[in-house]
Amino acid sequence: AAMNRKKLQQLVESLSRAPRHFNKYEVECLIKLFEKLAADSSSHCATSSLDRMVFRDILHRTFGMMDDLLMDRVFRVFDKDNDSGISVVEWVEGLSTLLRGTLEERIQYCFEVYDLNGDGFIAREAIFQMLKNSLLKQPPEDSEEGIKDLVDIVLKKMAISFLLQDRDRDGKISFTDFDQSVRDENLLLEAFGQCLPDRK
Repeated sequence: AAMNRKKLQQLVESLSRAPRHFNKYEVECLIKLFEKLAADSSSHCATSSLDRMVFRDILHRTFGMMDDLLMDRVFRVFDKDNDSGISVVEWVEGLSTLLRGTLEERIQYCFEVYDLNGDGFIAREAIFQMLKNSLLKQPPEDSEEGIKDLVDIVLKKMAISFLLQDRDRDGKISFTDFDQSVRDENLLLEAFGQCLPDRK
């Protein structure tokens, strides 16, 4: 059942007061779109939410994302309460960062997507996996070694960019390192694969 007008206005007011990047009209449109998408969702929760498959379809069709691993990570970043569904509040707040976020918000978002195990670091193994998934298929005998070389190049570029030489040689990138690297070189924001909308 569609949200009644009073409840819709209360939600719009609440979400518009938060320090986000949408005006009231845009928030209302996003809520209405959410309701339509939630009706299509296979989620049978008591509250309406977007399930993983509907959300992935949106990421693919609307935003041009293609990598399965990264789309799953984007879902997890949106799903702040970790209940396996995107609520209307998570939807509006997530899209605020995804579509209009400041550089600081996008750096935080991308880091969370790339931090595959949620330990506050982007590990060499995670970088390898993300780059492997995002690169075009190459002959099997060359691809593993080429990806390892690319991982080393990216890690060295980040180490040079934030003037740390990975002193403990653990091959991990902290948020501080990632943040400084991206500020020094904006192209590194999506260094490990597309997790922001296609600029088209």
